[in-house]
Amino acid sequence: MVELDKNIEIELINRAKKGDERAFTELVRRYEDMVYSFSYKVCRDREKATETLQDTFVNVYRNLSAFKGKSKFSTWLYSIVANNCLMKHRKSKLDEIWVSYDEQKSEDFEPLEFPALDKSPAELLIDKELQEKLDKAILMLPPDYRIVFILRDIEGRSIEETAKILKLSIPAVKSRLRRARIFLRDELNKYFSKHD
Repeated sequence: MVELDKNIEIELINRAKKGDERAFTELVRRYEDMVYSFSYKVCRDREKATETLQDTFVNVYRNLSAFKGKSKFSTWLYSIVANNCLMKHRKSKLDEIWVSYDEQKSEDFEPLEFPALDKSPAELLIDKELQEKLDKAILMLPPDYRIVFILRDIEGRSIEETAKILKLSIPAVKSRLRRARIFLRDELNKYFSKHD
């Protein structure tokens, strides 16, 4: 995502609110990668991420007049994406959401990256296994915890911004994040205990 100069962003938003199609198209162009990336990290499914991308910008187009600029535009977008992802989850059958890792095609997910500086083949294999285990564990998190974890620990958003995006209290965000981290730590500890 290209971070927009605040003044340019405000100008584009104001022009889009007045019906300027070019301004709206420019907002979409500048934020579509962020929206897709975040939705994909949450649902780990290209089709659902693409649907969420489309739904998000339809929501933005319909509700742009509701954006008052009290928060950053990106915060407002994250909020819409999170709501769309949660709605998709609620509408889907549990089986469709909790697809096992083994059934996924390798191109259907983006593993978290670990640096591979001067590592032996054995160390690289363990790193790859660890990446796969972490990805699998993230998918096992309930969506409410997964979204908080992704926003805070993967996207690097602050606790305060995560709370704004999800319309939660700061203590609720901290609680969900703590539970997500404990769950992931426990899952990874199972992995490490096998390699001791």
